[in-house]
Amino acid sequence: MKKTLYCGIDLHSTNAMYVVIDGTDKVVLKKRLPNDLPKILSALEPYRTQLNAAVVESTYNWYWLVDGLMAAGYPVKLANPAAIEQYNGIKQANDFTDAAFLAHLDRLDILPTGYIYPKEDRPVRDLLRRRTLLVRQRTAIILSVQNLFMRQAAL
Repeated sequence: MKKTLYCGIDLHSTNAMYVVIDGTDKVVLKKRLPNDLPKILSALEPYRTQLNAAVVESTYNWYWLVDGLMAAGYPVKLANPAAIEQYNGIKQANDFTDAAFLAHLDRLDILPTGYIYPKEDRPVRDLLRRRTLLVRQRTAIILSVQNLFMRQAAL
């Protein structure tokens, strides 16, 4: 019987830390890799059949990695960083502890996840998010100018 393994990925703009743990939190793989999909797939290949999931934190640049892992047949989970209680009890937070923490949460089955939008729907979602941001900024500017006018008119 094969052991189930858990993979946490702390993704950055040019590289990422990959940590694979077993059911007792023993580290099986700890490796920093460049953001190069063939190198990543090669490093994870020995663990492919045992991985519960590759957990990627939802950051600004997750699309390429999640899409590449899913296309290669890996189960993937997108961690929701806003819902993760940050590292209680961890004295040092670094790329290794961040990745290991994601794997640990997955192992405990308490990982808060986000929805992985289908690739073809993401441009519309991104555009709507940008529009929402611009509407909020516009409203804040209008209210600021109105408040300034009211303060000056009261003099």
